[in-house]
Amino acid sequence: MQDKRRLTTEEKALKINLTQDIYGSFAEIGAGQEVAANFFKAGGSSGTIAYTHSAYDMKVSDSMYGKCARYVCEDRLMQMLNKEYSTLEKTLHERHATSRFFAFANTVESLNYHKTNQGQGWIGLKFQDQIGMAPNEIVMHIRMHDTSHKRQQEALGILGVNLIHAAYFEHSDIESFLDALTYRLSRSRVEIDMLRVSGADLQQLDNRIIALKLVKKGLTDATMFDQSGTVLQPSTALYKKNVLLMRGRFRPITKVHVDMIQHGTELYLKEEDVEKENMTVLLELTLKDLTADGKISDSDFIDRADLLCSMGYTVMISNYLKHYKMIEYLSSITKKKKIGVLLGIYNLQTIFDEKYYNTLNGGLLEAFGRGFGHNIKMYVYPAVNVENGELYNIDNFQIPDHLRGLLDYMTKTNKVEGIKNFNGKLLHILSDDVLSKIHSGVSNWEDDVPESVLKAIKFYNLFGYREEKFIKIAPQVEQD
Repeated sequence: MQDKRRLTTEEKALKINLTQDIYGSFAEIGAGQEVAANFFKAGGSSGTIAYTHSAYDMKVSDSMYGKCARYVCEDRLMQMLNKEYSTLEKTLHERHATSRFFAFANTVESLNYHKTNQGQGWIGLKFQDQIGMAPNEIVMHIRMHDTSHKRQQEALGILGVNLIHAAYFEHSDIESFLDALTYRLSRSRVEIDMLRVSGADLQQLDNRIIALKLVKKGLTDATMFDQSGTVLQPSTALYKKNVLLMRGRFRPITKVHVDMIQHGTELYLKEEDVEKENMTVLLELTLKDLTADGKISDSDFIDRADLLCSMGYTVMISNYLKHYKMIEYLSSITKKKKIGVLLGIYNLQTIFDEKYYNTLNGGLLEAFGRGFGHNIKMYVYPAVNVENGELYNIDNFQIPDHLRGLLDYMTKTNKVEGIKNFNGKLLHILSDDVLSKIHSGVSNWEDDVPESVLKAIKFYNLFGYREEKFIKIAPQVEQD
């Protein structure tokens, strides 16, 4: 028996064509009708394709799907999917009892003649996994990296066939679905920076885990989701937004994190051209910070994601270990809006460590030029000095003498500012200590986390919490 994971694009299209109850439509805008073409070429397409079309003219597109601010965007894709699926249901009454309907759509900006743009677009599938049941949806955003229009069209055709085949035959678990979706497509050709599924037949596919897997598998370098756990496409969600970034493990999020965000936000909102209505506090987890014993724990990630989202934060997962790379990435999205970076004083020490940039030809200066240029400002939160127990902040920051001038320059040009308004009683709190206490079964961690986090950890047994193993720590009584 042939391994279905090794089917060629033509074989996958033929398998779908020969599956008698799969029947649907194709609507493709922007890069030819490359997906539908694969089904026509495979043979037997009359058993699968109800119709296919491509509304290239904007007026025609508007007449079919309604007005839209942009033509390559998620809104237009959803208009296309809903319209085409509705057309199938309303037109083909005689097939309701024998067919599993699908509507495939894409709206894509492929490489132009002068090669001055980035190929990218939206792809979606609305499909019935079972006859007569409600449809499921799969929506993704892609970036195409091939350097010729023809190659981008070919990649789009492969991806579309992979998507339909994976939706019908490979959605039992996330790993098999993603492997099938990207088969024969390397990251150098296609990047998937957003993927969202919905529907009763796809409940086993957690969108947050999908977001994690996209980064883990190298299908993209960053993806994100909002307070409700809805996966977002970063360049759309953050376009021309003021972003206040905080990087960390948040394992768990503590009162010191909240204090840092609160007072850092106060300073950020005082900056020129930063408006509260158009700002996002973004908490970012890197793959390195999600790793324990060399492995990434999905359950541990979900624990942290649930807590951060429940507190109203937007969460990003990235593969950017170095600060300057993360900021460089955000700068390309926010389009000259001001980016604020919240960090602790010891993180700032790492940023000024020249060994941190030994892979760059230009070393520290190259990294600062790329990552800390225009419209970037760091807000530095103090800590207790691990050597002498005194307050360690931007005023007594320890830095090599030959880098002192660089720090002075960044301070005078409003690129670095210390957070002065902070709660000194919280500086002893460390996430690692809180986690260790939770694992050890002692209860004196409870005052170190926000009330909502405390309740969530106990109610959902997060981070290995088990009530029966906890012992109460009696308060110490001072003696004369």
